[in-house]
Amino acid sequence: MTDDKDVLRDVWFGRIPTCFTLYQDEITEREAEPYYLLLPRISYLTLVTDKVKKHFQKVMRQEEVSEIWFEYEGTPLKCYLVFFLHYPIGLLFDLHASNTALPWSITVHFKNFPEKDLLHCHSKDVIEAHFMACIKEADALKHKSQVINEMQKKDHKQLWMGLQNDKFEQFWAINRKLMEYPSEDNGFRYIPFRIYQATTERPFIQKLFRPIASGGQLQTLGDLLKDVCPSAIAPEDGEQKTQVMIHGIEPMLETPIQWLSEHMSYPDNFLHISIIPRPTD
Repeated sequence: MTDDKDVLRDVWFGRIPTCFTLYQDEITEREAEPYYLLLPRISYLTLVTDKVKKHFQKVMRQEEVSEIWFEYEGTPLKCYLVFFLHYPIGLLFDLHASNTALPWSITVHFKNFPEKDLLHCHSKDVIEAHFMACIKEADALKHKSQVINEMQKKDHKQLWMGLQNDKFEQFWAINRKLMEYPSEDNGFRYIPFRIYQATTERPFIQKLFRPIASGGQLQTLGDLLKDVCPSAIAPEDGEQKTQVMIHGIEPMLETPIQWLSEHMSYPDNFLHISIIPRPTD
């Protein structure tokens, strides 16, 4: 991969100022103070659940505490496994709150778990297993699973522990191998990506897409969208009604998709691309 380490660091250390407040109908022994955190974009809400739960349990009766879940403006946040998909924090924010004022205001619940909207996730082991499954799927697309299969179990563990403990060097010492390719190939076999649309019930769009066109030219983000989600591209004589977001920014549509995959993928090695309505004001 090209050595743009500053970009990798900027992506890794991206943070979202967040305010957690307890739902007004929860029963407490005294007033619950809000809890403020700088959430890593690349991580998962599940990995900060213990901190949030510990804060609010101080003012609650033990019998009133059951499974914790989160909500933003009436929408349960998919921090649990939904449609076999785990949503990173940055993706959740881009889909639900990217055009709102900071801090991101998340409501905390301990009752009435929304069974129809969320699936239970009882341990970090489940999240780790899902995370590794995504990495393996991504490498199957990029390298026919050759790289991940050559790694040892301790390498897999180092990827997870680097993410869980927010250790950039620890994670990238291993992940760099997953981002390499033979010089004669000019890129990955296929690009691991998922496209999410804020205005549809469909969880995501995913299909095979090569970073190099049949004529040898580099494919761009615009090429990907034209092929997979043409509604995200403004017509030549029309107004752009959507925003294409990756890690909270709008990349230029001319950006090579191979470069984006190497530098803007989440730790699970997927490009998570959000298509959201453009603000009208």
